[in-house]
Amino acid sequence: MNKLTKVGCSALCGSLAAISAANAGDLTVTGGVDMSWISKDSDVTGNPIGIGSNLTFKGSGELDNGWTFDLTVANKNGNAYSSTNVNLDMGGLGQLNIDQGDSGNGIAAMDDKMPTAWEEAWGNGLSTGVKTVVGAGGAMNVMYTTPKLLGTTITATKAFNMGTTDTADLATGGEVVANYRDAYDLTVNINPSFGTEALSSLNIFVGGHSKQAQKNQAATATSVYQGVAGVTFDIGPVSLGAGRSGHITGKNDSTNSVTHYTGAMWGVAFNINDDLSVSYGFHNSRKAGYENGSQSMGIEGNRRIEVESWQVAYSMGGASIRLADTKGENLYFSSTNDKDVTVISVALAF
Repeated sequence: MNKLTKVGCSALCGSLAAISAANAGDLTVTGGVDMSWISKDSDVTGNPIGIGSNLTFKGSGELDNGWTFDLTVANKNGNAYSSTNVNLDMGGLGQLNIDQGDSGNGIAAMDDKMPTAWEEAWGNGLSTGVKTVVGAGGAMNVMYTTPKLLGTTITATKAFNMGTTDTADLATGGEVVANYRDAYDLTVNINPSFGTEALSSLNIFVGGHSKQAQKNQAATATSVYQGVAGVTFDIGPVSLGAGRSGHITGKNDSTNSVTHYTGAMWGVAFNINDDLSVSYGFHNSRKAGYENGSQSMGIEGNRRIEVESWQVAYSMGGASIRLADTKGENLYFSSTNDKDVTVISVALAF
C-alpha cells in the first residue's frame, strides 16, 4: 500500500488558509493483479491465460463537527476509470452515499449474499444469463443508511431518471426517452442483538425496488418491481445461507414477452483454517410470460437456468490461489446450452 498525504497551502498567502484546511486529508492507493487459467467444456478457448489489474484510490477526511467523509475511485484493467462514490458519515444521524452506479448500493448489494470461498456460483468465468436483482444501484444514485439500532440498519436509495449516463460535476444527464423515470430501493439488514452470542452470527436481509411507469407512455409498459430476501448463519467454521429473488419486468404484451423472473440460491462454506476454505453454491433462475400468443415459455429447459459451483481458496499473505469448478444447465434459458468450466486464479494484492 502506498500512502500519500496531501500538503497544505500554508506556504501561500493567508487568503488560501481556508482552502488548506478544507483539503487536508489522506489518500491511499491499493491494487492487485489477477492471473487466471480457464477451461470451458465444448467451447474453443484459444489462449486460456488471462490477466487483470485493478487500482483503487481512497481519500478520507473529517469536518469540524466530527463528521467524516470518504472518497473511492476505482480503476480496472488498463488503468481504465470505473466508478466513484462519496460517503458522508454523520455519526448518530446515519450515512449519506453518492454512488456512480457500481452496483454497491440498494438491493444490488444483496443480489447474492451466499457464503462462498471465492465468488458467486454464477461469477466464475461462465456466462450464464442468471437474472439477479439490480435496482437503483445500477445507475447514479443517492443512498441514506440509518444508524444501527438493535442490530438493524435500513437503507433508502434513489436513482434519478434511471437510464441516463453518469455525469460530471456541473453537468446534467439529459432526459431518457423511455417508459420510466426515477427508481427507488429500500433494504433492511438485521443482525439480532439480544445479549446472546447464539444469534451473533445470524443475518437476515430483505430488499425491494420500484420503478414507476410514466402515465403518458405505451399501455404495454407497467411498473417494474424487484425483491430479494435471505438469511445467512455461521456455526463455528461453517457458514450457511439461502435466499430468494423476484423480478416483475413491467411488460404485459401478451404476444411475446417475459412478465417475471424468480430466483433461488443457497450456499455452504467451510473454513478449514485461517488460510484455507472450501464452498458449494447453487443459483437458479426461472422465467414466465407469453410466447407465440400463449401464456407459456415452452419446454422446461427454456424456462429454467441452474448453476452450481465448487470452490477452494487458499491465501498466503498478499497472495491468494483460487479454484472453481462450475456447471451450468440451460444457460440463457436454452435447453441445448449446458456447459462446464474450470478456473484457476492467482491474485496478488499490494
